[in-house]
Amino acid sequence: MPKRTFTAILALSLGAPLPAQADDWQAVLDEARGQTVYWHAWAGDTRVNDYIGWVTRRVRTEHGIELRHVKIDDTGSAVSRVLAEYSADNHDDGSVDLVWINGENFAAMRENDLLFGPFAERLPNFTLTRPEHNPEVVTDFTLPTQGYESPWGKAQITFYYDAEALGEDPPGSMAEILAWAEEHPGHFTYPRIPDFLGSTFLKQALIALTEDADALYSPVAQSDFEAVTEPLWEYLDALHPHLWRSGRQFPASGPEMRRLMADGELTLAFTFNPAEPAAAVADFELPASTRSYVLDGGTLGNVHFVAIPFNSPHKAGAMAVANFLLSPEAQARKQDISVWGDPTVLDVVRLDDGSRALFEQASDNPALLAPEALAETLPEPHPSWMGTLQEAWQARYVGAP
Repeated sequence: MPKRTFTAILALSLGAPLPAQADDWQAVLDEARGQTVYWHAWAGDTRVNDYIGWVTRRVRTEHGIELRHVKIDDTGSAVSRVLAEYSADNHDDGSVDLVWINGENFAAMRENDLLFGPFAERLPNFTLTRPEHNPEVVTDFTLPTQGYESPWGKAQITFYYDAEALGEDPPGSMAEILAWAEEHPGHFTYPRIPDFLGSTFLKQALIALTEDADALYSPVAQSDFEAVTEPLWEYLDALHPHLWRSGRQFPASGPEMRRLMADGELTLAFTFNPAEPAAAVADFELPASTRSYVLDGGTLGNVHFVAIPFNSPHKAGAMAVANFLLSPEAQARKQDISVWGDPTVLDVVRLDDGSRALFEQASDNPALLAPEALAETLPEPHPSWMGTLQEAWQARYVGAP
């Protein structure tokens, strides 16, 4: 029986997603060999960049693919590029083959038919995520992914602090954070909006403070935005005078906030990677007295994904890279705190013994949270809330005294 061509596989993928068959996947790998894949991915952290460098070497060796990390500060720039190509009728020779994406950018690309797929269910390693048991790998900010993006890693807001400076009783709620900041002015802050981590802090606070949290899980246009968000602005108005530099200046990103912690300017901070504080302690970037925790009642979390634009000329190569990212080898290395510490999307307990052993790591780092500490994960609001919150924050605080 002759091998199916990649064109035939694509035709199949445009129907109902089916499990990848061995001959189908070999056709993808055959076409992928020799392709150059341009992966547009956030480059704001050295660990992330180093990990992608390792992936580059591995897919070159294993699949003959040249992976180019196009380093970006904001995923929106990649979305804008694909949209511009669509508007210019460039439907076959796009400049973006793979993009690290989730949330509002995924929603925007799906709404404008800018994504190739469905493809995720055709990746042989996708089955290792066990979506039937882990629906978060097929849901992005309340939206079903429908195979148009492949899960890559997990994130959850995790607070961390210097126990020698703060003690062993950190603030456990948004209200307690405000009270603590009032007593310890200048020792807490959050990244400047529209930074993703800073925007996530706004959503965490809004979920905790609003009296109508259910409204957050429907499109923002269906809600009374001013009424829903009024408690958030009251909270931030009270918090800002007690932040680092009295709220007149904000760090640009999570890594910059971590550097402020390392320099002792901050005593309390947060990240979207639960293992980041432990990784920083292991690298001697943060003091050994650093400890991690989540707020009472849980913190906001999500899965991040990779997607393939509709006009990528190297779809086979992009699929091969996405599949490699889901391999136990790549996922275990990514989760290793000495490498990056980004949590896996694989269902580790259902892996075979050999693959499961790859994820074993020492637990003697006092800054590393136990997995059960992250059990209470709050779901992301509908993607339309993020941009609207960002615009409202900037209108209210940019240029404020």
